[in-house]
Amino acid sequence: MNLFNKLPGFPRSAPGFERVVLRRVPMVLWAGTLLASLPSLVARVTPSSGDEAEAAARIAMLDIYAIGVATLLWTAVLTVAIAAFAVVAMKGPGYVADAYPLPDADAPGASERT
Repeated sequence: MNLFNKLPGFPRSAPGFERVVLRRVPMVLWAGTLLASLPSLVARVTPSSGDEAEAAARIAMLDIYAIGVATLLWTAVLTVAIAAFAVVAMKGPGYVADAYPLPDADAPGASERT
């Protein structure tokens, strides 16, 4: 038994912008994560003027912001990737569904009259 029966004569749509989006997802994730963590990395490398406790608090605050921005970015990119994948799946071939025997197939509407 074949699990997926393709619908004969179903036209496939040409690939579009959704393929470009899916190809760019890894690059956007890496570049976005690097850009989000850049202020935190720069704050660790540059010397700070003042107390060590203030510098540690400033770095911790930048870490929290970086984690928040990276999480927001990952969520947004994942949402866009799911939407692009859904478009790719919808543009694919059509499939024949399993037959579902109707209880009133011989006399439509007979179950409503009784």
